[in-house]
Amino acid sequence: TTNISFDLPEDAHLNLSIYNLMGQKVETVVDGNVQAGHHTVNWNASSYSSGIYFYKLTAGEKVFTKRMILLK
Repeated sequence: TTNISFDLPEDAHLNLSIYNLMGQKVETVVDGNVQAGHHTVNWNASSYSSGIYFYKLTAGEKVFTKRMILLK
């Protein structure tokens, strides 16, 4: 498992999705309204193979994409 932490300055509809290296969505971790503040989301990657993944965080009008490496 891994933790993804982020801060929201205001309440927003949040979508947090995980993508593989080929750009295919492998899982949607969060999809719903989230209150402002600091948040930590746990992604259980036990059913996925080692490799490079990306997570895309969409909150209102803002979009962030970060890379992560999964090692088993």
